[in-house]
Amino acid sequence: MTQDLFQAPDYYLLDDLLSDEHKLVRDSAREWVKRDVTPIIEDAAQNAKFPKQLLKGLAEIGAFGSFIPEEYGGANLDQISYGLIMQEIERGDSGIRSTASVQTSLVMYPIWKYGNNEQREKYLPKLASGEFIGCFGLTEPNHGSNPSGMETKFKDMGDHYLLNGAKLWISNSPFADIAVVWAKNEKGRIHGLIVERGMEGFSTPETHHKWSLRASATGELIFDNVKIPKENLLPNKSGLGAPLGCLDSARYGIAWGAIGAAMDCYDTALRYAKERIQFGKPIAGFQLQQKKLTEMITEITKAQLLTWRLGVLKNEERATTAQISMAKRNNVDMALKIAREARQILGAMGITGDYSIMRHMMNLESVITYEGTHDIHLLITGMDITGISAFK
Repeated sequence: MTQDLFQAPDYYLLDDLLSDEHKLVRDSAREWVKRDVTPIIEDAAQNAKFPKQLLKGLAEIGAFGSFIPEEYGGANLDQISYGLIMQEIERGDSGIRSTASVQTSLVMYPIWKYGNNEQREKYLPKLASGEFIGCFGLTEPNHGSNPSGMETKFKDMGDHYLLNGAKLWISNSPFADIAVVWAKNEKGRIHGLIVERGMEGFSTPETHHKWSLRASATGELIFDNVKIPKENLLPNKSGLGAPLGCLDSARYGIAWGAIGAAMDCYDTALRYAKERIQFGKPIAGFQLQQKKLTEMITEITKAQLLTWRLGVLKNEERATTAQISMAKRNNVDMALKIAREARQILGAMGITGDYSIMRHMMNLESVITYEGTHDIHLLITGMDITGISAFK
């Protein structure tokens, strides 16, 4: 078993900007990743199996509902703490971070923000403890970047709703206990519904043969005349802005998480370059390798500064959708480029499961697409600075 020797880069001494609580939360997550994730994650990815034994640990480090109030089982942490937890988990694996960010930002967040107190008390404590695992149903087979075109619909049948449709590319769906599903009513208005496993007509087939996020469980949500109790409708917000508000929270977590993947690739490449001897000296002594490593730490540092500032704005409730899009787009692109450069530093060894780099690279190919593609986030920024939408 390979020992986890990770040392987090902090070239601009950004720890000085963090509170003692921030550092305690981050270090607890970091130690958990070293102890419980790193030793098993390569086998899980190679075997395309989600390691369910990690769910308890994710709950214990506050990864489920970190910013949800304590009265509902959350940790009541601030947004920078949430980001730091996502950073550390993704340093271990993007798929494990996906499970955590879906649970927090896409399941617990809408129930907390858009649900009523009965729904909060029924679901949030169990989601926070990991007793329940949730998933988020927005993307459909025919509607990814254009969620307003969704075809999943529900009808008011008097004493219940009748839900029909399908969702695709849903993290956690194969084993989720509940799904927060977005569907149109008979007037075409988008609403959130809580669908529970075991409801007749509700199935969650798993998606196989993935080259990316292999340690994450991905699947579909199929609704065939599913009867939904009326009390399962989220009453406090409707329209496309409701699911997009959830995505803002999740994209913010991704912006932090991608830094974790980049840091792991950089740290692995730096250590390897110092140890690998060619032409009589470590390859770290050659100009081209120093160029690669220097550019990596520069881009990581820029992303750290960008995301820390975004966290401050989030805490002040001033962060905009466009600002979050910029950070998600920049940081995932940065991490993917660093993974590719780090792989080259390791040469042929970089493609093996003895090192984490190739797994990160494959995972990031999904992260750069999900929750808003690289191009969509560019157009969100474009619309924000010009005032003209390129979507229509």
